[in-house]
Amino acid sequence: MLPKSVLFFFLLIVSSISAQEQFSVYFDSNKFDLTTKEKQSLNNWVSANKNNKIVAIHGFTDEVGTTGFNDTLAQKRVDFIFQNVKNQIKIREDFKTRSFGESFNQSVNKAENRKVTIFYILEKDLPREDEILGIKKVVKEEQPKPEIVYPEKLVFENPNGTKSEFKLDRVFMKTMGEAKPGEKLKIENLNFIINTFAVVNESRGKMYELLLVLQRNPQMKIEIHGHLCCMPVDRTDLSTQRAKAIYNFLIQNEIDKSRLSYKGFGSTQPIYPLPEKSEEERAANRRVEILIVEN
Repeated sequence: MLPKSVLFFFLLIVSSISAQEQFSVYFDSNKFDLTTKEKQSLNNWVSANKNNKIVAIHGFTDEVGTTGFNDTLAQKRVDFIFQNVKNQIKIREDFKTRSFGESFNQSVNKAENRKVTIFYILEKDLPREDEILGIKKVVKEEQPKPEIVYPEKLVFENPNGTKSEFKLDRVFMKTMGEAKPGEKLKIENLNFIINTFAVVNESRGKMYELLLVLQRNPQMKIEIHGHLCCMPVDRTDLSTQRAKAIYNFLIQNEIDKSRLSYKGFGSTQPIYPLPEKSEEERAANRRVEILIVEN
């Protein structure tokens, strides 16, 4: 038995009937399985229609028996046919079944009323499927994201108990907030105490910039990338530890970890080739970048 959730009424649109094909099989009185002859007829139809597509299955009974019994019997006939065709021919995902029972225009020949009718579309007409079924596609207009205004400065407490006032880089924050998945942004002037993953006090505001962007763009997911300069081998995995330090800061400030990940790349992706020729080149290679995963 199909779950009740798929038992919807499907009203055929008069203007589209001619574009749909029909095929019926017939049942003995009070039966919901087919005779050998009708089963063969169904198999032959399936074989001949492998590339066509079922859009509806309707079940009927004659007027013999109570209305409740006939409604149930009609649905059982629909279920029986569905089970026999579902893996052999394409069926519209939202295909509708309807069990009419005896509630339809009955033929004087009772045998003609005990049936299931399959409505289908020929392969050549499939490009017009929605048109044939009278389905109008709803084009959802993409609403522009509301502009987010970030503060000019921020006052925060340092680990040693002092407070710092930091002027925020609103251009960077706006750029990150509007970045597309796959874009990568460097966090400028994010510096660490030498040979550690501790951020210097003067750079802590850069982490708060990142935090504010994530707080105000709750759909955003990012990956934090750590990079080193100078040394060809990252023996202590310092680049990963620095990326993880940023990750931990964000989690401690209630950014869900499902939105975050981190990686360390050592010196494998330098902006300038090693060994660098100046402090400027070393500073460029010694960086943290943010990869936008979702936005």
